[in-house]
Amino acid sequence: MPAGMLYLDHAATSPVRPEVLAAMRPYLTDVFGNPSSHHTAGEAAAAALEDARAQVAAFLGMRARDVVFTSGGTEANNLAVKGIVLGGERRHLVTTPIEHESVLESAAYLQRFHGVDTTLLPVDAHGAVDPTTLSDAITDDTALVSFAHANNEIGTVQDAAAVIAVARDRGVPVHVDAVQSAGWVDLAGLQADAVSIAGHKLGAPKGTGALGVRSRIPIEPLLHGGGQERGRRSGTENVAGAVALAAAVTLADTERAAAAASVGEEVRAFIAEVLRTVPGSALTGSPTSRLPGVASFTFAGTSGEAVLLELERRGVVSSSGSACAAGSDEPSPVLLALGIPAAVAQTAVRFTFDRTPPPAGLGARLAALVADAVRAVAA
Repeated sequence: MPAGMLYLDHAATSPVRPEVLAAMRPYLTDVFGNPSSHHTAGEAAAAALEDARAQVAAFLGMRARDVVFTSGGTEANNLAVKGIVLGGERRHLVTTPIEHESVLESAAYLQRFHGVDTTLLPVDAHGAVDPTTLSDAITDDTALVSFAHANNEIGTVQDAAAVIAVARDRGVPVHVDAVQSAGWVDLAGLQADAVSIAGHKLGAPKGTGALGVRSRIPIEPLLHGGGQERGRRSGTENVAGAVALAAAVTLADTERAAAAASVGEEVRAFIAEVLRTVPGSALTGSPTSRLPGVASFTFAGTSGEAVLLELERRGVVSSSGSACAAGSDEPSPVLLALGIPAAVAQTAVRFTFDRTPPPAGLGARLAALVADAVRAVAA
């Protein structure tokens, strides 16, 4: 990243934190053993792996035996959706149209190859699910309810407690994709049956993540082999990655409340100033139930990609939405599901902040740059 650039695409990825790099370094060098090996080097690695598992479990509000280390959020979501559905006899899945591609494509796979029906719950204009629609959607054949705690494009935070309560009342397990909400919202109190997180959103390296899935939930593994991770994810474990993830979630949990307050205050000021000064601007997602570090807008009458280029010329790096859909010329399915017209959806620009307390007045200065960039595109 060039000096002086303001990086505001943390929903896509964040840099590795120095504390995390320091924690994992010994397991890339001196403590290199295979944790399945029964000798001193292997036992040292196994001890570090189990310590990391306990830390991640505490972050998720689960037991250590519930944590499965994965290569990231996509694998965790695939393991949850495919694994839990295929681990039982029921063949109906309930999710929403605004989920991450890793959930929606898993649902499509299950339908193509295993005859699993999927119900997509509608969302309102802010991207929120009405829990009463879930109760109507659940049948005697429902195997799983899967939803994102917070949407990666618009930042809307679902009423997870209400959704989980409805599913639990009907005896259906719930998977929560917490890749975006981890580090911003308390996950230990969720009481979900399965929770996905990704390390690279939290200051750990790409290629690290975990699925917390309660041991009472039957799950079919995606990867077969030596039976690591209690038979739920075979393959030699990435010990350094697990240690890095544990360090990242521990830091995030310690900083969460203060970060949400300081970042949230500046982002709210930024949102208000953009809406006040930029003609045609509109906030996407909930104005209240949203992640503190997400501000996503449409700028009617412009091109979102052109605005992004103008912002980068002014030293601001942001995005048009999900990094996993980068390069697509199609309007965001998330924004279309909110009822936003396709032409307007293609003007979307998303700003996502990390948990570092921003300098005072950043919101107003950033809004001025946005206004200048939009004017340049509209001219």
